[in-house]
Amino acid sequence: MYQSLYRLFIELTNGRITSGALRKFSQSTKSRAVIPSYVKIFQINQQESEQNVTTYPTLHDLFTRRLKKGVRVIDTEPNSVVSPVDGVFSEYGLITEDKAIVVKGKTYSIEEMLDDAAVFVKYVGGSFAVLYLSPSHYHRIHAPISGDVTKRWIKGEKSYPVNRLGMQYGRAPLSKNYRNITEVQHHSSHVAVVKVGAMFVNSIVISDEANQLKKGQEFAYFSFGSTVVLLFEKGSFELQEDLIVPKEVKVGERIGTIMR
Repeated sequence: MYQSLYRLFIELTNGRITSGALRKFSQSTKSRAVIPSYVKIFQINQQESEQNVTTYPTLHDLFTRRLKKGVRVIDTEPNSVVSPVDGVFSEYGLITEDKAIVVKGKTYSIEEMLDDAAVFVKYVGGSFAVLYLSPSHYHRIHAPISGDVTKRWIKGEKSYPVNRLGMQYGRAPLSKNYRNITEVQHHSSHVAVVKVGAMFVNSIVISDEANQLKKGQEFAYFSFGSTVVLLFEKGSFELQEDLIVPKEVKVGERIGTIMR
């Protein structure tokens, strides 16, 4: 019953009109009036922001704020994999031989998530990591490794929330929501960076379309909090020993090592 009611509510409020209205408001100067309360409610770290939060002209500008130089230190070990976002490292596990991952007790198809036969077959038997961003987090996305961008593609349309209720009652949000995917090759290993849209606003912007990315380099951002799923090929990734899930992580923090 709860699942049906939840999905009905989301379907009624997640249309083009409501999504457009929310986007329009967040990008208008009228939204500036809610910035002080937003900062207070979500306890935004004002000391890290590139500029004083009171100077942002819109709520969207606050969402997509940059940080001061030097507040995030990027791990320099050549084969380390770093967190691409500030968020909660919420799940880690294996991609099963039947092309699935299990997150919060729900099974997701990576075949559906990637929707590209030539790509998804590489990740069967590999591993995955899920990083969740709340409205309080810094929303820019950075490269988890250095390497060549081998493919970029977009899938999905509408998006369910990716918070606790969305993950419990939504229609498999990680594999069905709007998704903007970047695949990067580091030596002989590929890593898929799946950027998952959140409710109402699917805006995931690629801010740097370079064919090569350097670890820690910003290359995209979310307009709202959402989720990043990292996919690793079989035998190519080893999780950092002291990383206990769930855990708050910052951009540039080492989460594991590429093994080949």
